[in-house]
Amino acid sequence: MATDPLFTVLKLAIDAEEQAAMQLKSAQFEKQKLQGQLEALNNYRLDYMKQMEGHQGTTLSANQYHQFHQFIKQVDTVISQQVAAVQEADKQVGYRQKHWLEKQQKRKAVEMLLKHKADKAMIAEAKRDQKMSDEFAMQQYLRNRARR
Repeated sequence: MATDPLFTVLKLAIDAEEQAAMQLKSAQFEKQKLQGQLEALNNYRLDYMKQMEGHQGTTLSANQYHQFHQFIKQVDTVISQQVAAVQEADKQVGYRQKHWLEKQQKRKAVEMLLKHKADKAMIAEAKRDQKMSDEFAMQQYLRNRARR
């Protein structure tokens, strides 16, 4: 008996779902990595600000004060870029999750088709068995009746 082509479709659907799941996991990992980097940048900025607070009461030259503000401005720019990267990674996680759910839904649909097909085959087999049993019983009845 030839293999049902739906089994091939199911295998392809399972492979596609697994691929989508790996892509989702990768996107989640990337977002988590970027989020960690953002937290590190925010902590670095906070530590630097605290360090500058420690110099309060001491005299800073205009040049030192300017360098401090320039540095904070650069850190803020990097933080803004990192926030944008985290937001983009979050979008990617959303896209990948939607893609994975679509692939999962396709796999389930193919499995349902296969189940319905198997159920139909079992019902048809049961009907054939019942018909054969009925015929056998009828023949036996007729033989017994003829013997009387």
